[in-house]
Amino acid sequence: MKQSTALNILKSGKNVFLTGSAGAGKTYTLNQYIQYLKARKVPVAVTASTGIAATHMNGMTIHTWSGIGIKDVLTDHDLKNLKDRKYLRDHIEKAQVLIIDEISMLHARQLDLVNQVLKYIKDTDEPFGGMQVIVAGDFFQLPPVGKSGESNRDKFAFMSAAWLEAGFGICYLSEQHRQQDNALNVILNEIRLGQISQNSIKTLQSTQQQALDADITRLFTHNMDVDQINEQHLDALKGKAHHFYAQTEGNEKLVMTLTSSVRAPQDLVLKKGAKVMFVKNNFEEGYINGSLGEVIGFIKDDEFGQLPEVKLRDGTKMVVSPAEWSINNEQGKAIASFKQIPLRHAWAITVHKSQGMTLEAAEIDLTQTFEKGQGYVALSRLKALEGLRLLGFNQKALELDSLAMKADQRFQQLSSEAESVWQDRDTTLVHDDFIKKCGGTTDPKDIARYEKRLKQKSGASISASTLEQTRELYEKGLDIEEIALARSLTIATVINHLAKLYEQANSKSSKDAKTKVTEVKKANATENNIKDASIGSELNFERITPQKEVLQAVSRAVKQVKKQNLPESFNEDGSIRLRSLVEALNGEMSYNDIRLALIFI
Repeated sequence: MKQSTALNILKSGKNVFLTGSAGAGKTYTLNQYIQYLKARKVPVAVTASTGIAATHMNGMTIHTWSGIGIKDVLTDHDLKNLKDRKYLRDHIEKAQVLIIDEISMLHARQLDLVNQVLKYIKDTDEPFGGMQVIVAGDFFQLPPVGKSGESNRDKFAFMSAAWLEAGFGICYLSEQHRQQDNALNVILNEIRLGQISQNSIKTLQSTQQQALDADITRLFTHNMDVDQINEQHLDALKGKAHHFYAQTEGNEKLVMTLTSSVRAPQDLVLKKGAKVMFVKNNFEEGYINGSLGEVIGFIKDDEFGQLPEVKLRDGTKMVVSPAEWSINNEQGKAIASFKQIPLRHAWAITVHKSQGMTLEAAEIDLTQTFEKGQGYVALSRLKALEGLRLLGFNQKALELDSLAMKADQRFQQLSSEAESVWQDRDTTLVHDDFIKKCGGTTDPKDIARYEKRLKQKSGASISASTLEQTRELYEKGLDIEEIALARSLTIATVINHLAKLYEQANSKSSKDAKTKVTEVKKANATENNIKDASIGSELNFERITPQKEVLQAVSRAVKQVKKQNLPESFNEDGSIRLRSLVEALNGEMSYNDIRLALIFI
């Protein structure tokens, strides 16, 4: 199916499974649909099954968005607690469309839990609470991690009750957009069909001596190989080694379970120049599971002694504080916890962690492949054979799961049937009816105006700083979420950029500009300890200024935290930790809402 036909079906409001081989354009098609919805002011929730996939969509994990976390079962008490969380309830009730990318890595029972949560919060028996649900992915990718003894039949999302209930239409994309040379595409398609030729095997073997840069990504199937390569690179770095030791509390057996499942090591050793990968999601702080970066230094910290400073691939710099993993009882109380800097070395990574990445070049070792699909996942990360150095492979590396192959054949058949129905159909009225049902606009003038705002920056200087790029988009009228989407940044990063721009604008403001503020505004700002967004600003910050009630609530929380004066509530520079404000506000506001309000307080 062509992307245009798939978009046509998506716009109808039908629940859809969007699939196709690696590089077929699934993420591109999803982004096109997201832009379409945003231009018509339809609230869309963009999620993915893993953190690394979420970055490509500028969204969050479905576990975080839905509130299911890592639970296998939700009790009535759990559901009530989720509904009582205002921020969670509000964004679920608001959303009209839910997108879940990399569905192949979402366990069947987790999809059932999402369905259960949405029905409960939206108070309806309709599948997924009556929302349009778009799931995307390729079941030839690696399956989700399951319990010991579970088969893929138990794990695949298409075997869940929620999948059947949703009645997904199938859109199987057939065009190829990632693999630039036909040779790699031929090999991948042969693997998908289970018919790898001797010619393709010889072609793969011929890449073993391929000359590539020394600083390329290395993929292995086992953590042991990854750890060995990473240790060698760490030892080669000059400079002092900094040790960060995990802190554990609670039930001994549960702590052991946490320690074995958390990807952060108990003893994390870092040096300046170390390549690292984040192993936990924290959208508020601006990183997610799978984000890659480099340690550029270490900062003294009153609470933790020292903390690493990391530069991400997008240029963002951040000081990384310890994160906590925990196992909670039914009352939500932690009965086991593991606290550590959420980083691990990343000169080499596992094939499993590479899912969702597109690599220009990589050295891959598939000699110890132990799970069907690993070879396909690794090879499909690349754009061309010229970027591949394959050290070796076993027979399993070229095989795929038999159930996934049967399902894939059925998906292709259903997609072909759908294409014959939709490709020549006039769907204008169907599309408009769905937009109206979602509370969006079908007015051409409104759509044109919103589309203009959503267009990615054009004509911006390539050398412009990341701060200036955000400024340019803000000047063009894009809001915070639109800037984040256009720049592939987190919302937290965009808010931090705007905070710096606001500070710069006010530091340059003249006394004459300040005198133009009305006495009423002065009185209100003084009374509530709130800055006026129009003072000295070249940019119009008034359009992102939170409501007065929000500013007042955050201002009171700031005063409360300062009055308590607890050491753990403050950063080294004296600023208040966001977590302290969230707690002071009883969780009624998100980190990003508080972060935005602090600009104007």
